[in-house]
Amino acid sequence: MFKKILFATSASPASDNAAKVAFDLSRKHKAQLLVFHVLGLPTRAFSLDVDDVRTGDRENISTDYHEWVLEELKTTYAEQLAEGSDHVTLKAMTGVPSTEILRYARQENVDLIIMGANTRDENVGSARARSFIGNTMLRVTKSARCPVLIINRPCTTCWNLFSNIIFCTDFSKAADAAFTFARNTAEEIGAKLYLFHAVDLSAQLLGLYSGQIEIERLIEKAGQKMQEKYISKLGDYDNYAVEIWEGTPYVEVLKFAREKQGDLIIMAHHTRDVPEEEAELGSTVEQVVLRSACPVASVTHMNSAEAMPA
Repeated sequence: MFKKILFATSASPASDNAAKVAFDLSRKHKAQLLVFHVLGLPTRAFSLDVDDVRTGDRENISTDYHEWVLEELKTTYAEQLAEGSDHVTLKAMTGVPSTEILRYARQENVDLIIMGANTRDENVGSARARSFIGNTMLRVTKSARCPVLIINRPCTTCWNLFSNIIFCTDFSKAADAAFTFARNTAEEIGAKLYLFHAVDLSAQLLGLYSGQIEIERLIEKAGQKMQEKYISKLGDYDNYAVEIWEGTPYVEVLKFAREKQGDLIIMAHHTRDVPEEEAELGSTVEQVVLRSACPVASVTHMNSAEAMPA
């Protein structure tokens, strides 16, 4: 399924959860794993001094320092490498992390990018962590030409990696790419696919909905859309279920994932029908990423999903 995986790491404890999934997934699918670390930002144009992204210290990028960083990567992931390193490549570069990750992903034509939600070992529910989610991860998910798998916590349900895949949709055009990726992934690995939609009742507080009758009408309408947009495209694949709940979307997604012991949530990067290059991470996706107990795959571009095996 996956032939080449890029694991973007800060080489800090904040990346440990993502590292486990990256190494396990590459072994399971016999995929090449590119462990990629950006050393730091140049202090000025053409300077050999950088601000190390892990320590914040100013360092001179000499050959010795570069080799030392690679040795540190080997030490950090020594346990995983000891289980087999023939398929693993370690790479370190200097520059803006998001720019270098995207450039390397394009250069290597990777199938999947794996990364943590942030680069610091923070309490993921804290306001401080909430602010960090707007940096490297946001820029990568916005522009990546392949799906981006975001791991924010240890995946306690990933006993067989991905067995229960939850595709969450708001029926926007942007969700079509996420569905294609979800369908192809579920078919390829034999996972159960849940097609999930949460009728957004947040506007009900403004008095825009007339009550239970209107809610039931919206649920029925959502069921029809599920049939037209997704079920009709599943073909012979019958290991799926459809669920439509109502409430605040990100809350219902998280509740549903816990109930079904989901080990992978797949969502569109954004929900508004805007040009991909202008789209920002949707608030629902962001809240799910922050709180999810399992990995969340953000899919931005249609061509990245179509590239997956059917």
